[in-house]
Amino acid sequence: MYVPQRIFLTRGVGRHWEKLSSFEMALRDCGIAQFNLVRVSSIYPPGCRFVKPDIGIAELEAGQIVHVIISEAATNEPRRLMAASVGVAIPRDKTQFGYLSEHHSFGQTRKKAGDYAEDLAAEMLATVLGVKFDPDKSWDEKREIWRISGKFVRTASITQTAFGDKNGRWTTVIAAAILIP
Repeated sequence: MYVPQRIFLTRGVGRHWEKLSSFEMALRDCGIAQFNLVRVSSIYPPGCRFVKPDIGIAELEAGQIVHVIISEAATNEPRRLMAASVGVAIPRDKTQFGYLSEHHSFGQTRKKAGDYAEDLAAEMLATVLGVKFDPDKSWDEKREIWRISGKFVRTASITQTAFGDKNGRWTTVIAAAILIP
């Protein structure tokens, strides 16, 4: 059975006249272009722990199949603001799974996109844990309810923003959570 024991977060941006090459440049900026990435759904494995990207990358081999939760956005519109974000919600009980969320948007700042992704992951975890909340409340109000519940240990996010290249080259932003066996 394969259940990842470690995870790291990374982000990057790439620019190129070709959209696919822009994506490749963003993967390189993230440090993960040398892996065969397989997108998976958004479960944070029980007992998983964070490591720094350089430590996680050192444990993987070029060409290896690597599971990833990834968010991306791309544009060739000059000066268009875009964001890619991954949110994380980890339960206090280490035997319980948590959630990761992917969010990509246009026109949102890094803070707004990051808060939104974090809120998505936290809401998914809250519903599984039975924490009551009003979905129409602000992120700060919900975060306080979840903190008081004592069932969350941590929420976080990683976000990459960029403006579209002023000359119309494709610009791609990526945020990713890499699962390490």
